[in-house]
Amino acid sequence: MLSDASNSPGPGRDLLCSGPSACLLWCVPWFAFAVGFREPPVWRTVLWTTSLTFMGLVCLLNASRCGRVHCRFTGPFLILCAVASLGYGLGLLPLGASGWKWIGAVTIIGAIALTCIPEVLFGRYRRSGTDVA
Repeated sequence: MLSDASNSPGPGRDLLCSGPSACLLWCVPWFAFAVGFREPPVWRTVLWTTSLTFMGLVCLLNASRCGRVHCRFTGPFLILCAVASLGYGLGLLPLGASGWKWIGAVTIIGAIALTCIPEVLFGRYRRSGTDVA
């Protein structure tokens, strides 16, 4: 059975390979996250929770669309960071006075590591255990 190339994993379906979509789906939310560092806790909670949830969901969508390896790791990680931001912002997560700094640092360092390391180890695209690129 022949497979349709438009449905196969790879750069043709990767949302990161298009400048406008990459900017809209990742750069804008990361900018909102960065702005949150300068805002009071209420706005930081809103900005971080919203931007991290959005990016996490888009990563999961991208992983299912094109098989991008790092998206399988960053998607759940960013959603977990969004939950931590919401929990700390609502006072449910006791991280102390430096909680925002910890969440911010873990988010940035973790996102960078989970973007780079998996693709070095496993390649850029995978689908159902099959290496594509």
